[in-house]
Amino acid sequence: PGLEALADAVSEIGTVHVVAPDVERSAVGHAITLFEPLRVRTVMRRGRKFGVAVSGTPADCVKLGTQALLPEPPDLVVSGINRGGNTGINVIYSGTVSAATEGTILGIPSLAISIAGFDVIDYGPAAQIARRMAERVAESGLPPGTLLNVNVPNLPESQIRGMRLTRQGNARFLERFDARTDPRNRTYYWMDGDQVDEPEPPGSDELAVRDGFVSVTPIQCDLTSWKQLDSLAEMLRPLGVERCPDLPTE
Repeated sequence: PGLEALADAVSEIGTVHVVAPDVERSAVGHAITLFEPLRVRTVMRRGRKFGVAVSGTPADCVKLGTQALLPEPPDLVVSGINRGGNTGINVIYSGTVSAATEGTILGIPSLAISIAGFDVIDYGPAAQIARRMAERVAESGLPPGTLLNVNVPNLPESQIRGMRLTRQGNARFLERFDARTDPRNRTYYWMDGDQVDEPEPPGSDELAVRDGFVSVTPIQCDLTSWKQLDSLAEMLRPLGVERCPDLPTE
């Protein structure tokens, strides 16, 4: 339902091509399929073609869609609407965010949309926020290597207090594993967990959503820890590690 709500909303501003995994692909991160074929099938809804289902990951869908299935590369990649928030450390695991990341890698302005809750009240507010964000990004573009990660509070539209530009916070889950035994007496595990209640830095995505605001976080593909380069150069010098002369200095 989140995907359908998103497709309907952004169709108000342009031609939409839906390319999505054929089954649930939560928490697959940026995985891509290398050792088995990707199969596709057309999905019909209400008597018309809704989109294409792919037997792969969200990142696979963006790669395959933009480079093989679509008549031409898209102007924009919009991923979502995901059921469940993608704030803090959780963005590393998120297939929703990874689809937008793949679009960014391919040079296409991209954004990811999630609702911060699993018992979703209404996809409508998030869908309209996605439409407005998509329209603005389509007009103005985004800085190279940067995508927008948008998290919408799971609240009625009247209770959403506004939108805030935020930083990635510390939100993460602490896993627990339930050991069970199958009929052949072999042990297997179900993974479950709860979000860790950790202090959040000021201006974080998680804090904004908790306070009833839509969080808009710019995320970059470059994972270099730039602030630590000088201290690490000093620490590693006894091992003969030299700082590359082409690296910029702050």
